[in-house]
Amino acid sequence: MLRLRRLVGIGAALMGVASGVGPARAAAQTAPGSTSAVSDTSPPRPGDLVRLKVWREPDLTGEFPVDESGVVVLPQIGALQVGSTPADLVKSTVRDKLMTFLNHASVDVAVLRRVQVIGAVQKPGLYHVDPTMTIADAIALAGGVSPDGRTDRVEILREGQRLPGQVTGRMPISQSPVESGDQLFVPQRSWVSRNTATILAGIAAITGLAYVLRW
Repeated sequence: MLRLRRLVGIGAALMGVASGVGPARAAAQTAPGSTSAVSDTSPPRPGDLVRLKVWREPDLTGEFPVDESGVVVLPQIGALQVGSTPADLVKSTVRDKLMTFLNHASVDVAVLRRVQVIGAVQKPGLYHVDPTMTIADAIALAGGVSPDGRTDRVEILREGQRLPGQVTGRMPISQSPVESGDQLFVPQRSWVSRNTATILAGIAAITGLAYVLRW
């Protein structure tokens, strides 16, 4: 009888773990700390891109890197120092300079931020994101979340430190704390959730053994 009680107790404990009941689960469901959003006004940094889309002007259209001195070289405009200029002002300045020799107004300028997407994603790496994109769009550039990754949580790492709070996939980059050089980290799911089938098989085996010993 003592052995039977032990087996039943182990089965119940495993079942509780599989269902996510317990202090650890409760702590994981605690609302994360809030993170204040910032607007997309910070200056472009080395490694960022200035993207031009000019209607019917393929020679003016493209993505142009900001070098280590904060300078970007643009067609027709030439070298432009942008390393200390807010992104919004960079966009308006480039647009105004292009319009001095263009006879139409279809000019789109964007600063693409350089971020790393790492963790449980299909293709970890360095990507450039448009501030109008969402966090989920940035993850999609890396092939999306891998089978063992969490789809409900993304963390922001800056200089090796995790920023407080979390961001959701639907949050636009421009309304998030993401800055150039940051890392978007997708954590793995817990060992339990990644091995549910194995746990359930173990519970079934213990339950069957308990039934046999009972008789």
